[in-house]
Amino acid sequence: MSRLSNNLFLGTLLATTVLATIVSYPAQALDVDTLKLVYSKQYQPRAYDAKIEAIKAATVSAQTSGRIMNIHFDVNDLVPQGAALLEITNKEQGAGFAAAEAELAKAEALNSEAQAQYIRYKALFPKGAISKGTMDEATAKAKSSKQVVSAAKAQLIKAKESLNYTVVSAPFTGRMTQRFVEQGETISYGQALFSGYDTQHLRAIFQIAQQDVAQLQQLPQVTIQLFNGDEITSNDINIYQFADPLTHQHQVRVNLDASNMEHVIVGQWAKVVVDFPSPPSLMIPLSAIHQVSDLTSVYRKNADKIVLNQVRIGRIDSQHNTAEVLSGLMEGDEIIIDAGRYLILSSAAKGQE
Repeated sequence: MSRLSNNLFLGTLLATTVLATIVSYPAQALDVDTLKLVYSKQYQPRAYDAKIEAIKAATVSAQTSGRIMNIHFDVNDLVPQGAALLEITNKEQGAGFAAAEAELAKAEALNSEAQAQYIRYKALFPKGAISKGTMDEATAKAKSSKQVVSAAKAQLIKAKESLNYTVVSAPFTGRMTQRFVEQGETISYGQALFSGYDTQHLRAIFQIAQQDVAQLQQLPQVTIQLFNGDEITSNDINIYQFADPLTHQHQVRVNLDASNMEHVIVGQWAKVVVDFPSPPSLMIPLSAIHQVSDLTSVYRKNADKIVLNQVRIGRIDSQHNTAEVLSGLMEGDEIIIDAGRYLILSSAAKGQE
């Protein structure tokens, strides 16, 4: 069929449709539902490119020196909190701990003797059996021996901690991203060993223009769309109160609870969808739209008749199956909700005449 013939065919079909609507039946007679249009407040979604990053990340360093005996985890491993990452030789630390225990035992023995002597002298001093100088010496010895015990306990705690440092443990549950040492290496105090991040507490980072800051501050929540189609809703929004001097944009951090989301990966890109309020508009159901070639129309109730009313459609809300009417209808107009059902019922009614 040629283009001219095709246009003539579409024109004939369109004219037939318009003619049919002029002699169509009232909505009440065909038992179809209608909708009276009113202006409603709408939200215009706007998407921003965001990057996922970890809220809590750390580099674990050596707190003692020694040679690495065992490494239990590697890069990309998921490590539970408190798990042993590696073990260091502990002979020196173990010897220090044993020496601290011995010093504590010695200090406690001397303190027991000093306290007992002080108690005996204290009972004899009022009777004049000992001199005041001897009593003062016993009192000073009892106090100093007690302090020696405290110092020995502190040294024991220090030695125990040094021994515990020979087993490096994970500070939190997370994923290991870097390993800086190999088994058999000798490490020193402060040397970096592992890096990782907490997989449960993440955030999305993105930039917004200055004119959008005030509107975003009023919104209760935003939606983060991941690359696999999953969505996360968050109300923990932190907007920087200063702008970048080069781009004049504000950075926004949206904290996420990713404890049950396996597809949230640090470093990946995501979309942050923000619903900004837009001026009130007329929204109609998608089922009310009748599309014929380039003609977009709805069936509008006019007195006791139903007429075909051409409209211009704007934004389509696929979530609620509605469309915004830019022109062709006014507030208070009453339209057929289901245009397809109306066409079927009106055709059936004509066939029965």
